[in-house]
Amino acid sequence: MLKSWPETAHRLIAVAMGREKADMVIRKGRWVNVHSGEIIPATDVAIAGGRFAYVGPDASHCIGKDTRVIEADGRYLVPGLCDAHMHVESGMVTVTEFVRAVVPHGTTSMFIDPHEIANVLGLPGVRLMHDEAMAMPVNVFVQMPSCVPSAPGLENPGATLGPDEVREAMQWPNIIGLGEMMNFPGVIAGDDKMLAEIAATQNAGKTVGGHYASPDLGLPFHAYVAGGPADDHEGTRAEDAIARVRQGMRAMLRLGSAWFDVAAQVKAITEQGLDPRSFVLCTDDSHSGTLVNDGHMNRVVRHAIAQGLKPITAIQMATLNTAQHFGLERELGSITPGRRADLILTSDITTLPIEIVIARGVVQAENGKLIADIPAFTYPEAARRTMNMKRYLAAKDFDLAAPAGRNQVDVRVIGVIENQAPTKALQKTLKVQSGLVEMDRANDVCQIALVERHKATGKVVNAFVSGFGYTRDCALASTVAHDSHHMIVVGTNKEDMAQAANILKDIGGGLVLVSEGKELARVEMPIAGLMSDERAEIVAEKAGRLVAAMKACGCNLNNANMQHSLLALVVIPELRISDEGLIDVTTFQKVDVFV
Repeated sequence: MLKSWPETAHRLIAVAMGREKADMVIRKGRWVNVHSGEIIPATDVAIAGGRFAYVGPDASHCIGKDTRVIEADGRYLVPGLCDAHMHVESGMVTVTEFVRAVVPHGTTSMFIDPHEIANVLGLPGVRLMHDEAMAMPVNVFVQMPSCVPSAPGLENPGATLGPDEVREAMQWPNIIGLGEMMNFPGVIAGDDKMLAEIAATQNAGKTVGGHYASPDLGLPFHAYVAGGPADDHEGTRAEDAIARVRQGMRAMLRLGSAWFDVAAQVKAITEQGLDPRSFVLCTDDSHSGTLVNDGHMNRVVRHAIAQGLKPITAIQMATLNTAQHFGLERELGSITPGRRADLILTSDITTLPIEIVIARGVVQAENGKLIADIPAFTYPEAARRTMNMKRYLAAKDFDLAAPAGRNQVDVRVIGVIENQAPTKALQKTLKVQSGLVEMDRANDVCQIALVERHKATGKVVNAFVSGFGYTRDCALASTVAHDSHHMIVVGTNKEDMAQAANILKDIGGGLVLVSEGKELARVEMPIAGLMSDERAEIVAEKAGRLVAAMKACGCNLNNANMQHSLLALVVIPELRISDEGLIDVTTFQKVDVFV
């Protein structure tokens, strides 16, 4: 257990003066100083009790017979990277497995919002992830989920949370603030429940996360800011970032597996000259394949640099800026005395190869390989029994009857936008055969269904979606279905849709692709139907097989399985599906499938 700065101050002082010896000394590195914006050559770093004790030109006075000495040999000393906003569940693995995957990439601090498990298991699920996070050898801070459900009246999750639960969680030792306030229409309308949650967080002296998923920067945006959210990661344009920063928010620029929002917004700095201190980098959602094959926050920093940011500015946005935002500047985010000894050794400040990762004064990874032993965390059986479906499904459950006497109908269709969270509200004309609306594979219109899985209601909501490009009989079913996490099934064949749904019922949740009656790929996720307890590498391999199978069925969308998982996200425009029906998220009203 890492001791606080006051608890270790006597020793830190003694080591800095040479009266006591350091646990570790790193010699002759190039110090990336995120406070001054400098890169200072020939710097030594002494570590004691998991914290930095001395950072300066010569730490030889800190070295004793038991001191571990690491030769930097001119490599850069970079603060451990921080992910300012993310959902572990999007990685399809537990907190432990997520940490195992990202530490070799240089991530030493994460600010997680366990919003997904909250929608399935409620406050007990949040507590499980909170306790698992506390057991990690790196910093995993937890934001209390704010909107469960995210859109009251438009969806029905497995559990609900409110001001009482928020007030309780604010007393837990590892809660850093309130998770993204997705119910922005509620805040704008002055909803008492939403404002009470914000008040409970502010009264506890903690940070309120934002989520303003609208392009409208007029009065509704100003009202939302007045409600109290301190940051926002839903911007997609330079003007979004500018508006947030001007109003005193932190603009969080995200690069996840399917969200590519850094390039457009970073122009607020590179072209408009805004002060980068109010900008923060994050991932939001990264699936296991991205983590294993591409990286985590190192990937985001590299990308930001490629968009024209100075390397030290991009690093500030992934370290010090994040720490300051959450009131943790005296704990992390820089290589300076008293802070947690989290740092990276890298030979190139631009491409950022992660050669050594140190967290809390312990070498955790070398040359992309985890060397620390991180014990597994065991989830109780209650967290593994969440597929509460009323019955097995048949093809007829996906029938969508047309109005009487029609041989064709105009329907609303959810339009997927590649690499973005928003969808389009499309309209298409579809044929009717024997009273049932038919899909139109030639024009990329297939069926989507939401299957209720929390209360055993037996409800199946049917609609249409476009953008996946499937060319074969197939169906993909997933219990990762933001935000209420029922089951989403997208398919071109109703028999395959039923088979895929029934497989997930049997295995406890996850993702499965069926084509022409044959299972092509699956990813088992028995913990709340959201997470696997297998290693990230194994999950990534299974997810890779799933993506390959989707491509074999004609789908060429980037990270199509993640796009699939967001089709029920009824807080991001324009059109979504929920257990209540088809939802127009520009008006927050239920609409009919038929125009």
